[in-house]
Amino acid sequence: MHGGAPASDRIDAALAALGPGALDAERIRAHVAPLFSRALARNASHAYLANHSLGRPLDAMEDDVRQGLAAWYAHLGGAWEAWGGELAAYRARLARLLGAPRPDCVVPRTSAGQGLRAVLNSFGAPPAIVATRGEFDSLDVVLREYAHRGRARLTLVDANADGEFDAVAIRRAIVPGADLVVLSHVMFQTGQVLPGLGELVAHAHASGALVLLDVYHSLGVLPVDVGGLGVDFAVGGAYKYLRGGPGACYLYVSPGVLASRRRTLDIGWFAKEAPFDYARPDPPRLAGGGDAWMESTPAVLTWYQARSGQRFVLGMGVERLREHSLRLQRRLVELLRERGIAAIGGTPDRGAFVVVRRDDAVALADRMIASGVDVDARGRFLRLCPDVLTTDGELARAADALAAACRG
Repeated sequence: MHGGAPASDRIDAALAALGPGALDAERIRAHVAPLFSRALARNASHAYLANHSLGRPLDAMEDDVRQGLAAWYAHLGGAWEAWGGELAAYRARLARLLGAPRPDCVVPRTSAGQGLRAVLNSFGAPPAIVATRGEFDSLDVVLREYAHRGRARLTLVDANADGEFDAVAIRRAIVPGADLVVLSHVMFQTGQVLPGLGELVAHAHASGALVLLDVYHSLGVLPVDVGGLGVDFAVGGAYKYLRGGPGACYLYVSPGVLASRRRTLDIGWFAKEAPFDYARPDPPRLAGGGDAWMESTPAVLTWYQARSGQRFVLGMGVERLREHSLRLQRRLVELLRERGIAAIGGTPDRGAFVVVRRDDAVALADRMIASGVDVDARGRFLRLCPDVLTTDGELARAADALAAACRG
């Protein structure tokens, strides 16, 4: 491990020294940037504006993963005691971030798609599903395959000509007989915060449908309250704004669903009432609450991998990160406007990234990356996402790079 204080203590100490209130460049440079020295060193020659795709890891993540491995080296089979403690901590931190009523509502998964499959496999007959055509591929491909195989009846709501989704059109598609509604809090292509979400959830419930919310593009950068929204399920992961990398994902199952004793076929021996007793009653006796949705032997290191990012976001405060994100987005939109480029971002109806709509968005992203500015494109939407580490100089460099790319 690295020398000095334990990794978690270094994060806590840095954020304590940072103090409360709005973020500014000087305090970020003094207290936040040192927590990311390895990622920043790698990006010394690049302006990294792909934080919506893969978040920058904290230095502490390596130490955290080493701790999970150290338990294995030291205790072999006895490592399960330490790993179980980290599982509980992982779920508790996510519950705080999600606004979940209790930690056992959070069920570890290795992908959002895996969480969706668990929900789909809790229906006894092929469910009637309403979703949008703007869901990310990890959900979209699962929905389409289930429909293709006759295991679901799927209705997809189209976006308008600008790629935006209208709450009225979604509401119109949710009719009695629908079993499940799948929605994204923030749309992955455009950054649109889905309008009227609370009303859509209420309408779905009144129509007899359950609701699954994808919070992958909101958790960590927008306040999320799954309990307040009343959604039945939520899926997401640490890959982006929680800075925890791939594999550290989750399924939220509401207390109401858990109380209904709803079951999924996607379970394993960790869902048993006492997994390490190895009893085999028939039918199996499952654990209480969200533990009944656990699968087989879990990927334990992902909980350690996600720890530093979860602690960082909780310590910083999502509201403060959101305020700073909007400020950086507005600055980037202004810089692009000065260069004759129209962009969308920095307003309450947007997530964490700025979007430029261009038919040649993919080619523009390639040119920008070649010039040392990391961005990406999804279809005709070029996405640029500053984060708390992004400097004003990097925003100006990105604006210059895009202007140059547009000139060809």
